[in-house]
Order: sequence, then structure tokens, then C-alpha cells
Amino acid sequence: MRSLTRSHYIIAAFAVVKFLVPFLLINTQFELHRDEYLYLADADHLAWGYIEMPPMLALMGYISKLLGSSMQAVYLWGSLFGAATVFIIGKIVIQLKGNTTAVFIACLAFLCSGFLRMNILFQPNFLDVFFWTISSYFIICWIDTDDKKFLYYIGICFGLGILGKYTMAFYIIAFLVAVALTERRKALLTPHFSAAMFLGIGICSPNLIWQYQHHFPVMHHMDLLTTQQLRYNSRFDFLSDQLLISLPSFFIWLGGLWYILMRADGRKHVAIAFIYIGIIAILLYFNGKGYYAAAIYPTLMAFGGVWFSKIAVPKYNIWLTWLASVLMLGLTIISLPMVVPLMAADKLADYYKAIHAENSSILRWEDHNQHPLPQDFADMLGWKEMAEKTAKAYHSLPDSVKTQTMVYGDNYGEAGALSFYRKKLGLPEIFSDNASYIFWLPDHFTANYFLFVTHYLPDDDDAFFNHWGKREIMDSVTQKYAREYRAKIILYSKPDDSVRIIADQHILESQKQFHLK
Repeated sequence: MRSLTRSHYIIAAFAVVKFLVPFLLINTQFELHRDEYLYLADADHLAWGYIEMPPMLALMGYISKLLGSSMQAVYLWGSLFGAATVFIIGKIVIQLKGNTTAVFIACLAFLCSGFLRMNILFQPNFLDVFFWTISSYFIICWIDTDDKKFLYYIGICFGLGILGKYTMAFYIIAFLVAVALTERRKALLTPHFSAAMFLGIGICSPNLIWQYQHHFPVMHHMDLLTTQQLRYNSRFDFLSDQLLISLPSFFIWLGGLWYILMRADGRKHVAIAFIYIGIIAILLYFNGKGYYAAAIYPTLMAFGGVWFSKIAVPKYNIWLTWLASVLMLGLTIISLPMVVPLMAADKLADYYKAIHAENSSILRWEDHNQHPLPQDFADMLGWKEMAEKTAKAYHSLPDSVKTQTMVYGDNYGEAGALSFYRKKLGLPEIFSDNASYIFWLPDHFTANYFLFVTHYLPDDDDAFFNHWGKREIMDSVTQKYAREYRAKIILYSKPDDSVRIIADQHILESQKQFHLK
């Protein structure tokens, strides 16, 4: 009983640390991430789905806005779910009869990993991590007890997981295959198993219905990912990323996988190893990004804690535990500036040069070029400057012109940031034809002035922009480390009659693909 109590104290301590990370480690120069601005824009239009994600994160964003829209209110969710994941990891270790050493090592392994960054950003990834991990916990409980109630808990997690992030489907497919490959296969045809799976479908059915009604935007999103990003992925890079995701603690999850496959007491839960192998196989086939598989590693870290406690025999327990802890913490401290933006942008850039990381993958963006900062960090700079300069340009216009002006972001980051600061800066509603902003376009284009925020000037032969009589570049983003560096704020005026025809046709075509017309 004393050991169990100590284990829970350890879990609670790590959960508190995990909760505090976003509030303590992010340098104040950095702003919200480009994706976060989009998800917070989704929160202004609550629905059962969006082009880029299911509805759960938008609901959280809505609550964050009720709490004041501060960065702390946005960071709250990653912190909460990070702490909750620590709790579930600890529960898995306890379910596996792991001792306090096992609990300590498993929780430390999770803390000393790429999940430091993942639980900072307001993105669906932290929901994936949580729901995959708690699903694994209930699967382990089901295997250990054969209690049918855990099947229903699994079904609930599957349904909620889909509402959090669609990659939950990879886990579900791998789970079904894993059950079919183990002695648990007989459960597949039982009423309880079927009822549990239908319960999961019922929970996420509002989103499935929404997808059907809107011509499956998720497939549109996947097509864009495939053509713009995934086709450039290397399967070798995907596999190497599996080590980089949790580099300081990779030996813990590898030990956990070895424990499941090679130890007699671990093979009872071989379904977890099959789930892992299945997920890796699916993502290799679809040429997925390395982090798509990240959510399975907390479960393997829990097994890794148990593995470590079994090799750390009593005579050497304290020394091996200290050695592993110092190794993980030391590597984490060294790699921390590459995981979390804890210094100002210029100091981070200088740091990367000092450690000769200029040609490393951490500084390689989606354009396959090397840059001074990691792409995620560059995506957290320049937005407030852009919004303030857009507002300055807008308020420089006569009142009679303002009422005829549409403010438009060329991409969802620009539109999302403008939307986030809109009320504070006195801007009108923001429009775009990128991501879910397509859903919120007006039925007809009526503007005589077009305040356009874009990273690139339109082509000379652009059908829409060619029909404006005047173009004036009002300002640009000057934060040189921002991904939106040199993004321009352009005022178009003096449209001819073709502008409305072209714009209305584009709006119609954009919305028809999602059955909005």
C-alpha cells in the first residue's frame, strides 16, 4: 500500500511539472502558432466539423475565448491534457504491477521527449496522445481482467478520439488487426464487442454525418496534404523520426517494446506491440509524417518503465535509476532550445549556429530549404505586427471607404491572426478562401476596396487582381525570423465590372465542392 501511495505522489509531481511547462518555458517574444489562429477562428463558428479537423479543439478554443483569449487561456488545454497523459501513463504502470522505479522512469521518459513541444501547441496532436494512451490503458485492463465494461470504455475513447483528431482511425484499425492476431480474436464476434464499437461510432456520428453532408472535407484536406507535403516525405526519414520524437528517452520505449515481445510476462499484452507495428506499417504505406505515430509512444514508455525496473536489480537499482535519469535530463536540457522556443528568436538562431545545426533536419522546413529557426518557431512570430499594420492601413481610410472594404487573408494563418486581433484593433470581419474560411465567405462579393494580406504578390495574369485599377502596397512584415517575413498588406481599388463576376464565380465553385450551395 505504501508503494502505491508513493507511486501516486510521483505521478502527481510529474503531472504538475508537465502542466507548468508551457507557462514557464516559452519566451515572451513568441506568439501563437499559425495553426492555433485557425483553430481559434473555428471556435467563432462552432460546428460538428471543419475542413482541417473534427470539432473538439474548436470547442476548447471557444472556452478559451470565454476566458479572455489570452495566451495562457489557449495554452491551458495542452497543459491539462499533458498532465492527464502523465496520470494515465502512471496508471498503466501500476496496472502492470510496476513499482515506484517503473512509475518514475516512465513519467520522466514522457517528460524528456518531443511531447514537451506537442503539449505546448494548441493543436489536435495532444488530443491524439491522450486518447491513444487512455485507449491503451483500457485495452490492458480488458486483457488483464476480461471485464466487458472495459470494451465499452475503449469504444467511448475511440469515439471521442475521432472527435479530437482523425488519425485516431489509424489506432482503431491497428487495434482491430491486433485483436484478430491474438487469442482475443474470439471477442470480435461477441455482442459486447460489437456494441462497444457501435457506441464509439454513435459518439462520433454527428461528425460523420457532417462529413457526409459536406462531401467529406477530410478527403479534400488529405488530398492537399498528399500533393503539397506527404509526397515529399521520405520513408527513411519517417523511421528515423521515430527515434527523434523522444530522443532523450528512446531507450525506454524501445525497452518497453522489447519487454512486450521478448519477456514472458510482457507477452500477455502483445496486442499493444501489434498495435504499434500496425500503426507504423499504415503510416509507412501512406507516406505519413513522422509525428503521426507519436501518440503511441507514451504507452510504450509505460512498458519501458516496467522493463527498466526489472533490469535494475535491487543491488544496482539506485545507481541505474540515477544514471538513466541524468542521461534523459541531460539530453533534454541540451536539446531543449530545439524543442521549445525558450530564448528570443535572434538568440535561438545564434545558438543553432554555435552548435553547427545549420544543416540539420530541425531547421529544414516544408519547402525543403534550411532556415534560421525551426518552422514551428517561425510560425509563432510576426502575427501581431501584421495585424497591427493591417489595422493601421484600414483605419487610414476614410469612413466612407471603410464600409466598402473587404479585409482578406491569403492563407489561413494570415486570416486567423487578423481574426484573433480583429476586435481589439477595430477591424471588420476577416475573409479568406483557405481552409475552413471557405465556409464563411459571403454569398456575393460587393467590395469596392480590397485590403489584401499575402506573402506573395499575385501573378501578372491573375484573373481576379488584373481587374482592379489601382494597387498600393501599404506595409509589410519586418520580423525577419517569421515565416510571414515580408508578407505584404496591399490595398486594391477601382475595380471594373468583371471583379464581382469573377469573385462570385470563385465563391460559388469553392463552396459547391462542400455542398454549401
